[in-house]
Amino acid sequence: MFRGKKYTDSAKQIDKSAQYDPAEALALVVKTAPAKFDETVELHVKLGVDSRHADQQVRGAIVLPNGTGKTVRILVFAQGAQAEAAKEAGADYVGGMDLVEKIQKENWFDFDVVIATPDMMKFVGRLGRVLGPKGLMPSPKSGTVTPNAAQAVQDAKAGKVEYRLDKTNIIHCPIGKVSFGPEKLEQNFSALIGAIIKAKPAAAKGQYIRSCTVASTMGPGVKIAPAKLV
Repeated sequence: MFRGKKYTDSAKQIDKSAQYDPAEALALVVKTAPAKFDETVELHVKLGVDSRHADQQVRGAIVLPNGTGKTVRILVFAQGAQAEAAKEAGADYVGGMDLVEKIQKENWFDFDVVIATPDMMKFVGRLGRVLGPKGLMPSPKSGTVTPNAAQAVQDAKAGKVEYRLDKTNIIHCPIGKVSFGPEKLEQNFSALIGAIIKAKPAAAKGQYIRSCTVASTMGPGVKIAPAKLV
């Protein structure tokens, strides 16, 4: 794969054979981020589980201490007092069947997070085929199907992230922006990795965290020693 000069120069500063502790790794990520824009820093964790089995799923959500640095657009399916509370909490779009139809007929996706009250799921369920593949379908496990829509909006605005396994048993999740600096990124990293460790399924056998890497959007990955996380 062809890599640009900035990436190559950044990669030279990292020992590919080394496994760093979190503070060192995040300092390197910040130092080697090559782009002119404020890159997102992501955590990639491979777990010793098998996502094909229901009892080995790892999924949840957490509000990062320092947020994500990203402005999120929030769509809430609610009615009555819940709808009003969601608007007051800062939701960008609030509605019911009108928004379901807008998504279905206009292929409208100008939002990053979808929240729904339980009574609205009979309508939102019709959107499973379009919201599901985009990772936008509300779920009780991630706290996006909730009787308290206003609190869910506040959490999302504050920097709530959802983590879940992909088909290769890896979790990919943002932990902030390069501009946060190593200290704030490490606080977010610790909160997220702590939640993932806490979510370890009882059925998981052997080494739980197999590998852990942090990287900026355009920068090289930096490996973290799994032994330093448990």
